[in-house]
Amino acid sequence: MFESPLMKRRTPRSTSSRLLCGFWVAAGLVTPALTSAQSLLQLYEAARQYDAAYLAAKSLADSARYKAAQSDALLRPTATLVGNSTRTENDLPSGVSRGSTTSALTLQGRQPLYNRSSRVTIDQSQRTLELSKWELETAEQDLIVRVAQAYFDVLASQDALETTRTNKIAIAEQLASAKRNFQVGTQTITDTREAQAKFDLATAQEIAAENDLRVKGIALDMLVGRSGVKPNALATPVALPATTPASVDTWVSQTELHPLVQRAMLATDIAKLETEKARAGHLPTLDAVATAGTSQFSGSSAVTSVPGTTQTATLGVQFNWPLYSGLSVQNRIKETLVLEEKARNDLEAARRATAQSTRSAYFGVESGRAQVAALEAAESSSKLALEATQVGYKVGVRVNLDVLNAQTQLYTTRRDLAKARYDVVLNGLKLRQSAGQLKAEDVVSVNRLLMP
Repeated sequence: MFESPLMKRRTPRSTSSRLLCGFWVAAGLVTPALTSAQSLLQLYEAARQYDAAYLAAKSLADSARYKAAQSDALLRPTATLVGNSTRTENDLPSGVSRGSTTSALTLQGRQPLYNRSSRVTIDQSQRTLELSKWELETAEQDLIVRVAQAYFDVLASQDALETTRTNKIAIAEQLASAKRNFQVGTQTITDTREAQAKFDLATAQEIAAENDLRVKGIALDMLVGRSGVKPNALATPVALPATTPASVDTWVSQTELHPLVQRAMLATDIAKLETEKARAGHLPTLDAVATAGTSQFSGSSAVTSVPGTTQTATLGVQFNWPLYSGLSVQNRIKETLVLEEKARNDLEAARRATAQSTRSAYFGVESGRAQVAALEAAESSSKLALEATQVGYKVGVRVNLDVLNAQTQLYTTRRDLAKARYDVVLNGLKLRQSAGQLKAEDVVSVNRLLMP
């Protein structure tokens, strides 16, 4: 459980100070900073409750259930209550005026017995409901990758800043040494100026690294709805997980369950049903209809002067068979057949795209692993090279610039190594996303690689 700095602090404080602190906590002004999540899993859960793009996709998926339920009403009974009242005034030739009032209340009911178009519409709505679930799955996978990307971007920026500052400190020491040696006459002014140039460049790099970390931190805070988030670094020694399965063909074979492919398959089914619905335009419909009503007459008219109430009830079936519609049905069928062919091509394009992206992601992970191994070897070599250069500098066979270059090379290699490790972990998630296999459990797996 996360402990706030206020809970950890043990130094005595005055009563007014404690009251003031309690006021700010109660006001909710420091809560975001105190409750900032540190692990990737915590930040992912926070983003699920805050990210607008994901919440919009979730709301759209929730609304699909109600939209599908609307189509179910096409085969259910309907009832309508109709009421009216009419006042009539008649002026007869004899000069006598007669008026009457007629009021009626009718209940009309209809139960579809056969309607092929409505049945197909219901089937389409069920496919659309399934499609919305895959769209939400796409949004969830995208959220995982975006959170992980922002998380490791901050870590990479932190490492870059730390490396820059360490390099700057080393250069400052070398600059001080060059100045001392120049003052005693054992080195020329050239060494001092070279060290000063390296120091100034390191200062500029430090400023750029600080700004980059600030920007990356803001992006992560905005994604998860927290402030001052400090991600946990990779646990040391770093042990990158193996890619499982280890065959690219196995990964490609799993892409049939990719949300993009599943959505294209459902879109193809919907297009086929649309053609079937268009063909239903030639088919008859059959409904059971019933009415029950009452009408009341008062007053007198030229026809009758007997007031009273009349009640009526009817029950029957209504048969409709369209015989000719100006060729609109035939042209609609031709249109849906073309759209059905388009949906099949979209499905094939989705399969090819997911297979290609999965292959690229797989080889990207494998290349990243090789790069990590090479940079680990380069780090060891650069460290040994720096030590040898420093010894050579002390005995006079190396100049100050050689030491500065060796230091820069070592710290640059360390920065690149840290970034390469983050890329391997992140690309592993992207590989699962490309194959359609990315789940929340994968966030838990990555979270185990981080420091507690």
